[in-house]
Amino acid sequence: MYVLALDVSMGKSYAVIYHETTFLFEQEILHDKPYFCQLLQEIYALPERPQIVFEATGVYSRVIETFCQKNHFDYCLLNPLEAKRQLNSDLRSVKTDKRDAHRLAQTHSQFLRKQKQQSSEIYEQTRDLAHFYQQIESDIKHMRMHLHTALQLTFPELETLFTNRLSKLALNLVELFPHPAYLVGLSQTKVKNLLKKNTDKKISDQKALAKAQTLLSLAQNSYPAESGQSISVQKVVYYAQQLKQLLTTKEQLAAQLIEAAKQTEEFDLYQSIPGIGELSAGLIIGELGDIRRFSSHKQLNAFVGVDTRRYQSGKYIAQEHMNKHGNPKARKNLYFIMMNMIRQQAAAPNHIVDYYYKLKTQPSPKKHKVALVACINKLLKCLHSMVRHSSTYDYSYTASNDQ
Repeated sequence: MYVLALDVSMGKSYAVIYHETTFLFEQEILHDKPYFCQLLQEIYALPERPQIVFEATGVYSRVIETFCQKNHFDYCLLNPLEAKRQLNSDLRSVKTDKRDAHRLAQTHSQFLRKQKQQSSEIYEQTRDLAHFYQQIESDIKHMRMHLHTALQLTFPELETLFTNRLSKLALNLVELFPHPAYLVGLSQTKVKNLLKKNTDKKISDQKALAKAQTLLSLAQNSYPAESGQSISVQKVVYYAQQLKQLLTTKEQLAAQLIEAAKQTEEFDLYQSIPGIGELSAGLIIGELGDIRRFSSHKQLNAFVGVDTRRYQSGKYIAQEHMNKHGNPKARKNLYFIMMNMIRQQAAAPNHIVDYYYKLKTQPSPKKHKVALVACINKLLKCLHSMVRHSSTYDYSYTASNDQ
């Protein structure tokens, strides 16, 4: 058996080739076309295709995956935690890229390393869109905090004018009037017309006039910490503009994600569960991928990181905890999906929501988060079964099986 092992880092990898226990080749390769062509020649010069193994290092290892996929090579992609446990089996603390590559190759026959199953392009695209969408959501959260901080110095009362501070009208007015000084000399009619002009929704003259009067009153009574010429005013305008752009991008990505997810069989299956809409289904597909690769729902639970961690030594038995070694983005999405299911329980019967209240009302009631994690386990089991059998959600069937 020939083994090609790579220790991957930013822009380069250290590659070694072994035949059984015999060392044949080693070289540091840059992640560019000439070096990949050279590595390809080394592979083709071998009597048989080598087993390729390397550790997942985020964006840095994606280029190695692309190299393997384009040349139709099977490969083993190691989880970083798994790789650390396998490579640190000795007591020596020496660590270099060269040594790690050699250890990966030398230990390959000792461990049952599974080859990565190739996902179709649509799952890869959905995953990238889901990650980008969640990144934009995070950026919106941070930008909103920046805007709040800056407004506290220039015009804090402006935040009380709207219930939805991320609406187009709210952000447009923040951009127009970042400081009370910007309202000096403006009449109620002028402000009213600006209000009507800067919103997509239809607003009556009476309502717009009432808002204008409130805004002018807030400006008249405001006592800002900084002047209208301060840098903080520029910050307020900048943050409002950035938020508007981010919100537009978020809407576009949501539409792209839904269109991509619609090309998978799971999309309609997931949506058949009450509380899971188009966007939620797209996010689930983006994070979980093709769950047919998991032979059981327990493997899916472990992938997400909601399986139970147990520890016992002698007479000591630790309290059980959630493992959390899986996909944190998937856990976060499933948590909010479960919350949405509970909020929409009146819309349609849902055996998972029934199970939540069963845990909350039993003689020893579970805490909210403990009950939610148990429900996520049940949801994953339900999703796995639906996909494996290509069946939509059936409350009467699932509820009867829960008895």
